[in-house]
Amino acid sequence: MADTWVGSTAKQIARAVRRGDTSATAVIADHLEYVSRTDPIVAAFRVIRDAEAAAEAEKVDEQGELGNLPLAGVPIAVKENTPVAGLPTWHGSAGARSAVAEEDHELVRRLRGAGAVVLGTTRMPELGLWGTTDDDTAVTRNPWSLDRTPGGSSGGSAAAVAAGLVPMAHANDGLGSIRIPAACCGLIGLKPGRGVLPVNLGAEDWFGLVEHGMLATTVADAALGFAVLAGRTPQPLNQPGRLRIAVSLRSPVAGAGADAGNRAAVSAAEKLLVECGHDLITADPAYDTKLGLRGMATWFAAAYRDAEAAGLERWRLQPRSRRHIAMGAWAWKRGYVREADRTRMREQSLEFFAGHGVDLLLTPVLAGPPLKAADWHRRGWLSNLVANTRYAPYAAPWNIAGFPAMTLPLGVRPDGLPAAVQLVGPPGTELLLLAVAGQIELASPWRRHAPGYPRP
Repeated sequence: MADTWVGSTAKQIARAVRRGDTSATAVIADHLEYVSRTDPIVAAFRVIRDAEAAAEAEKVDEQGELGNLPLAGVPIAVKENTPVAGLPTWHGSAGARSAVAEEDHELVRRLRGAGAVVLGTTRMPELGLWGTTDDDTAVTRNPWSLDRTPGGSSGGSAAAVAAGLVPMAHANDGLGSIRIPAACCGLIGLKPGRGVLPVNLGAEDWFGLVEHGMLATTVADAALGFAVLAGRTPQPLNQPGRLRIAVSLRSPVAGAGADAGNRAAVSAAEKLLVECGHDLITADPAYDTKLGLRGMATWFAAAYRDAEAAGLERWRLQPRSRRHIAMGAWAWKRGYVREADRTRMREQSLEFFAGHGVDLLLTPVLAGPPLKAADWHRRGWLSNLVANTRYAPYAAPWNIAGFPAMTLPLGVRPDGLPAAVQLVGPPGTELLLLAVAGQIELASPWRRHAPGYPRP
């Protein structure tokens, strides 16, 4: 039996609880104690459910048969825009907070049904609009370097996993909000394709751009979390056959290409994929400038539609959010947000994979290192817009296309921050992406937590 279960994987914890080697109560007590000491440093959590989590752990232990609980006793965190029964849904700030939820979101229900225990909800930027995580109560910090952001909008979830506060955390992704924090914090982050998981967020799921997922430290945990969210029985990943994989460094945002550290990560991934028996070619997707501008208009309009549907008092929101919503109202009322544009992006993406005869695409995730951890919510809208689109340009097109995509850790950059790459596949390739990630993990294992974490 371990001295502490903090730092263990979800699979290790669940196996031990099912076997009776430990109890859910002991696992949750370990993590709650660690969270109380460590979260003040990184500010990952908005709400910590101390008493409730302990009581729910006892209920797991009281079940007579644990064999059918793939996440038995596993502590998890839920991003604060996703309803958890008994808690307000914060949406990133007091100004955007909605009432106490009467019932869990369907995916939270599935996680609990698998035996997981919700330790609390994790911080995000207001309305989930940005790739940094802060508000007037805290700046969430990257455990790899406290002066850097853990990304956004699932920044709190990523910080929690990278610091060992939980072995895995729920997240969601509208324009990169799983993959960007995963890259910032050295984690596995899979965004499933459109229609694979129920979404049910905001007015219209950001016009179909948003998907839920999990952040984890191993491919096995990522696959387990995906199976539970998808309502599937967890199964071992099949070994992929010989694949043809396209490699592209081209940025979707002009003038915001990958720096040396991110280019080196792609080169390292290329070598590992060749060693795993795959064939690589160089090929660039068609990032249509007009469609990119329409995608930006959709980002604006999603904020407007969500704010209108929730009846938010705009004067209570941050100035950058108010400006974003105003831009969204302008774009929406002028008809710049069209399903036809998203369909065209999807068709172009399908044509790319079919035309080049490739199974997957390898790209960077970030253009540069994570942004500084700061009060970004106090800065102007344009400052936030430019900083966000330039440091993390590679994720958004695959939300517009609705394709599955994932972040994969690739060691450490020369500046000591984590390196990462993105793998993208056509619809239905979530398990293939995980299987290839598993090959790379076996060939070149990465550090599971930030240096110095879990803290003694």
